[in-house]
Amino acid sequence: PTLLSKVLGPALDVLDRKKMRDDARKALSRIGLNIEEYVKVAGLPIGYKQFVEIAREIDKTGIKLLVFDEPTAVLTESEAERLCHIMQLISQQGIAIIFITHRLDEVMSIADSLTILRDGELVDHVSTDEVTVVDIAGRMIGRKMERLVEVKESREVSSDEIALELKNFHVDMPGEQVKGMNVAINKGEIFGFGGLAGQGKLGIINGIMGLYPVEGEAEVFGKKLNFGKLGDALENEVAFVSEDRRGVGLLLGESIEDNIVFSALQVKNKFTRGGGPFRLVNKKEVREHALKMIDIFDIRSTGPRQKTGSLSGGNQQKVCLARAVTLEPNILIVAEPTRGIDIGAKRLVLEYLIKINAEQGMTIIIISSELVELRSICDRIAIVAEGKVAEILPPDASDATFGLAMSGLSIEEGEEVEL
Repeated sequence: PTLLSKVLGPALDVLDRKKMRDDARKALSRIGLNIEEYVKVAGLPIGYKQFVEIAREIDKTGIKLLVFDEPTAVLTESEAERLCHIMQLISQQGIAIIFITHRLDEVMSIADSLTILRDGELVDHVSTDEVTVVDIAGRMIGRKMERLVEVKESREVSSDEIALELKNFHVDMPGEQVKGMNVAINKGEIFGFGGLAGQGKLGIINGIMGLYPVEGEAEVFGKKLNFGKLGDALENEVAFVSEDRRGVGLLLGESIEDNIVFSALQVKNKFTRGGGPFRLVNKKEVREHALKMIDIFDIRSTGPRQKTGSLSGGNQQKVCLARAVTLEPNILIVAEPTRGIDIGAKRLVLEYLIKINAEQGMTIIIISSELVELRSICDRIAIVAEGKVAEILPPDASDATFGLAMSGLSIEEGEEVEL
């Protein structure tokens, strides 16, 4: 307060710059950060911006608890180590910390106890000196290997021909960045991409289809995709079912039958008659095919002319799958194929994917958050962590191995992290 503000009111108060600098210096020193307090935050590296945020919070009077939600996700390895050290300094000052992370090595290095959640429910609460990283990983997955569908135990997939190969593949999709991925998928394989949310698995499919900026290469049966040409993947016999059904996958104001045949009409001129500029839609073929797809996928509707926007979410999902299958692609990429549908419908969808893979030799790539779904039908599963393939595993690998891979660790690294 100034003399004027004391007389005329707080509206004339001015900032006490010296006290602000002193408080800032004190807060920065409490976390061991030796940057000048007057430096502009806009010019700092991301890690230091995060450290400044922490300093701001602990400068508040009487603070007793700090919550860190995935604080190391955007940090370099050295910055992450420094943040862990800062958290230890803060705890030594009597401030409790809740640390939310999927990086198990960080949990083991700084936490006194940990709570494991799965599907929104409490699994366990233990002291970190009672468990290993491998124990935690197993409890994170926590389900016995139960297949949603029955498949032949011995599937032979030829590795003589590569259907899809990603080379140093980068995708700049906000929240799902892919950072230099290398993977080869064999012709006729059912290949899965799994991992935690925000680790890049959804960026893969959106990058291949050219929906976000891409660097690196993607080859379909040896031919490089042209990411500058929207629809090039479709022209090269790659069909795609987006995780964003309503935003990307459907024409909500159009009928079920129009949605099912739309891509095949546009890309392959299927369901048409005539020639040249005078091609007409063969409505009889469209209706017959739509009825067939409605029956195969058990799309609950009043008929093929019902507007897709009036269907339930699960039935909209089935329409998206029917549209992709109608293209009769060499490669079918499906993101979250059973999201929002009941267990019976899940089995139906997965069994149909197995069927077209077996009968048509179609290569199928599934991106899913449901590990049990991937382990039910996939030949191999790539776990994506921090934008890269952490491990490629067989479906019968142990729960702990999957859990460690999702945390960005290998089984050997997990065994090294003792209590």
